[in-house]
Amino acid sequence: MNKGRTEAAAGAPGILLRYLQEQNRPYSAQDVFGNLQREHGLGKAAVVKALEQLAQQGKIKEKMYGKQKIYFADQDQFDMVSDADLQGLDAKIVALTAKVQSLQQSCRHMEAELKELTNALTTPEMQKEIQELKKECAGYTERLKNIRAATNHVTPEEKEQVDRERQKYCKEWKKRKRMATELCDAILEGYPKSKKQFFEEVGIETDEDYNVKLPDP
Repeated sequence: MNKGRTEAAAGAPGILLRYLQEQNRPYSAQDVFGNLQREHGLGKAAVVKALEQLAQQGKIKEKMYGKQKIYFADQDQFDMVSDADLQGLDAKIVALTAKVQSLQQSCRHMEAELKELTNALTTPEMQKEIQELKKECAGYTERLKNIRAATNHVTPEEKEQVDRERQKYCKEWKKRKRMATELCDAILEGYPKSKKQFFEEVGIETDEDYNVKLPDP
């Protein structure tokens, strides 16, 4: 055992006595060790020994709960608390609890606001984005101006005429394709070779050969 650990063990009874009196609540040896080990560097064995020593001296109380020993401050050293004092303490606890809840809610709001501000653009970034948007808007404005100034607009009548012609030619395309398909199917019924060989011999080229698809109506 090093010198620091030895000195800590020697002072353990005083440290533990003060701790139990200040906290005034029951603790196991493991609880006390876990709570004070980092601050005072006490080992588990030193904590157990000091607690047993204090209990034997009557400075603290010791009770068994199952297989575990519980240690707490001697309650006789504390002044009696009246019912009125207890009610006052209860009221204070209620008030403090409400204050804690209010502060927690305020903290949550502030954290949400901080997160929003953190994710927001900085002033220089916003200025840069505004300039880019203005530039983009100016481009659209110029494009719209050119469109409005153009003299080669398609009139509604011309558009309607084009649509009618498109429907006419698509209908004719579909009709001729159906007729050609029916004719080829009739010939292939008595043709000794495959459909592909027939198309090659006759020289038939299909829409599929050129990845052409009949437009939607």
